[in-house]
Amino acid sequence: MPTPSPLDIPQLFEDNILSPVIPVDNLQTVEGIALGKKLFFDPILSVNKTQACADCHVPQNAFTDPDRFSDGVNGSLGNRNSMPLFNLAWNYDENFFWDGSAFSLEHQAFDPVRDHNEMASSWPEVEQKLQQHTEYSNLFEKAFGTQKIDSNLVTKAIAQFERTLISSNSKFDKFLLGETNLTSEELNGFNVFMDENRGDCFHCHGSDKNPLWTDNLFHNNGLDETFTDLGLGAVTGDPADNGKFKSPSLRNLAFTAPYMHDGRFETLEDVINHYSEGLKNSNTIDPLMKKVAQGGVGLSEKDKSDLKAFLLSLSDYEFINNSAFSNP
Repeated sequence: MPTPSPLDIPQLFEDNILSPVIPVDNLQTVEGIALGKKLFFDPILSVNKTQACADCHVPQNAFTDPDRFSDGVNGSLGNRNSMPLFNLAWNYDENFFWDGSAFSLEHQAFDPVRDHNEMASSWPEVEQKLQQHTEYSNLFEKAFGTQKIDSNLVTKAIAQFERTLISSNSKFDKFLLGETNLTSEELNGFNVFMDENRGDCFHCHGSDKNPLWTDNLFHNNGLDETFTDLGLGAVTGDPADNGKFKSPSLRNLAFTAPYMHDGRFETLEDVINHYSEGLKNSNTIDPLMKKVAQGGVGLSEKDKSDLKAFLLSLSDYEFINNSAFSNP
């Protein structure tokens, strides 16, 4: 029988009554997590065995891609920046991808394998390669009690590993736990973040009471007047959703450049300037972008600098150096 391996819930998550979403038909086990980790780093999932999940979700970059767009196995590029992977078990609506097109972490893992811009394979082909592999049959038997490998079990194992990618040890986390102090710049930056008359960032990205630092919802944050990528609108078919994309977590920004769904901003300064004076109006812009008529919230140069300092305090260096998450 597989060995149960419940998630180690961070104290700040427990303090704020955040329980993980764990499907009853895919409970965390030692063997399932180990199998998922091996699959995550194995290029066998791609059509020509040249690309693994970890090639577009790099551990040292908080499981995102430092390139604006990722190269697929055929040299083709996508049109969105690879999303970082951490604290995925606390996405309560379970809508994944920038546009929310996948429901549940298990289902999310289906698409990259068969996407022609990514791994460009097919699930029957992947199942056959895994079945013929010298190790995988035994690993699946240990994890799931069967040597018959199918796509459902592959994605379940990957999801188990991905749920272990928990980030909760940033400087700001340690400050909230009373273990360190913030600089005056970081403290002012946090106040800018929380102040509706200055940064006004907390509505979409949470606060010290939300250690996820995202609402996991979809917003049009004023990037464009017209849309070449409809985002959520292409999924729902509702024009009112055009230009809406998932709010990413603000954790680990030190490692996850470039920023936004299409990686258009190379630096945090670019991001802050966008909200300060770069907002563009459109029919679906979020009402939370209250100062769009003025171009943005109009931060002073000091507030911009301090806001950046605060945002960087949300970066978790232990997470990106955790050997449990690195290539086995």
